[in-house]
Amino acid sequence: MDGIDTTWNRVSGGAEIARLADDAITNFKVEDPSASVTTLLAIKTQLAKLPKDIIVDEKRQMLDRIIADCLGLTIETTIPQAEVVPGETLRLTHTVTKRAATAVQWTGVRYPNSFGAPSAPAPISLTTGQAATQQVSVVLPATTRVTQPYWLREQARPGLFVVPDVDRKLIGTPENPPAFPVEMTFAVGGQTIVLATEPYQNGTATTGPTRRRHLDVIPPVIVHFPTLTKVFSPGGTKPVTIELTANRANTAGTLQLDLPAGWTATPATLDFRIADSGGKSTLTFNVKAPAGTASTNLAAHVTVGGQRYATDHTAIDYPHIPYQLLQPTAMTRAVSVDLQKKGSRLGYFMGSGDDMVDCLTEMGYSVKLLTGADLNPQGLAGLDAVVIGVRAFDEKPDLLANVVALFAWVAAGGTVVAQYNRAGGTPRFGPYMLNFAGGAPARRTTDENSPVSFLAPEHPAMLIPNRISQSDFTNWVQERGTYYPSSWDTEKYTPLLALTDPGEDPNSGALLVGRHGQGYYVYSGVAFFRQLPKGVPGAYRLMANLLSLGK
Repeated sequence: MDGIDTTWNRVSGGAEIARLADDAITNFKVEDPSASVTTLLAIKTQLAKLPKDIIVDEKRQMLDRIIADCLGLTIETTIPQAEVVPGETLRLTHTVTKRAATAVQWTGVRYPNSFGAPSAPAPISLTTGQAATQQVSVVLPATTRVTQPYWLREQARPGLFVVPDVDRKLIGTPENPPAFPVEMTFAVGGQTIVLATEPYQNGTATTGPTRRRHLDVIPPVIVHFPTLTKVFSPGGTKPVTIELTANRANTAGTLQLDLPAGWTATPATLDFRIADSGGKSTLTFNVKAPAGTASTNLAAHVTVGGQRYATDHTAIDYPHIPYQLLQPTAMTRAVSVDLQKKGSRLGYFMGSGDDMVDCLTEMGYSVKLLTGADLNPQGLAGLDAVVIGVRAFDEKPDLLANVVALFAWVAAGGTVVAQYNRAGGTPRFGPYMLNFAGGAPARRTTDENSPVSFLAPEHPAMLIPNRISQSDFTNWVQERGTYYPSSWDTEKYTPLLALTDPGEDPNSGALLVGRHGQGYYVYSGVAFFRQLPKGVPGAYRLMANLLSLGK
């Protein structure tokens, strides 16, 4: 900042403001902050003489807040419930309290952004130590957008949020502006100060006495796809179910799918009526996929009272942080893929943050969730393969305690596909040696478009029942894979792929297949846990081949 003037001298007419500010700081009385109000009002007079400027405007707002603080002037707007549907009436209680003896008049309340006509009561002369209140009813316009962080309103691109044009001025701000802004005006020493606030619901017996929530705008109906993905055969038709939840009683409207080109649905729309608040309705369309390979988002919206709503609902609710409401666009990922598989029944040992079960079910498998108690001949009977979720070895002690029995099942002819683990200790991850020495960056491929080399192109896992080609590694997301073994028993495991990031040596530990007795044991660092929920066609085909080993 050498050579840059950061004082009021850089502003024409700012010298007097600087002098007055120095005087206010020098003579500030901790025991009587209101003694500074006269000087602060003199600064306000000088600020009013300056032309409009973004920094000067910010200083005007800050000065009004400083004056209020020195007066012990506190303001609050409360509402009986934090969540409001567009078109509903807001019942606002405005409360003002003053601690200083200085004369202050509460001259009005206004609602910027055309949310309603400002109230115009007779000015209220505030009494020191006594709260003054006003109760006002205002209709929230039917066109008000539902609450959602501005950087999450649009679908993000890889590595980059997309901000709508209407919100671009907000870029850089940590939060949205208030859904319903409130401004209160006061007369002090012949001048007007303006204080901004927003409505809050105070804590209740349920939320806790000190927990407050700001106003959130919610839709009359929540739209939710029960599954993350839908897997179609090319040109095939499949039911797609959507779950609606009413935020208000006696809600009726129509539901419609928003489909990309090449996808069709019957019927075009479905009517619904939900009697109770919190009530649900499940509606189903028959969706037809295009003839070729495709991966896309299927979205849906409802029309209620002439307004369109298309959002899901996720609450982040913990006692130690403010309540956060996310209302993303409701959608599911749809993939049209020529997918062949062998076998029909899978066992699945859940990992951490695991979304794979829905994807495997969509592939046409019946999935049985397993625990350590199931890893015996009786618990595994009738299963064609077992999949172990990401980090399950790290976080599920009952898996490690019973894994030898799982290896015995493999030896008797079973197939296991174990997804990545971090190897925090030295557990036994496979029937043969797998070593995980070295840091994580050296054992992953972060470029999702990086080259892929086939090390064993004639291996059954690359041919049966789907012939895997380079095209199966296009349009992957986020990464190729992670937490590869650093070394392995080269006599027992066959590496199938060599993956590499730019400027690095190829790593051949991403996908290892070992024959164990009559069965197969697969260790996969390949990021199936990312690719399948995102509808990557080639990842589905490769996973189907691994699950079909030995069939």
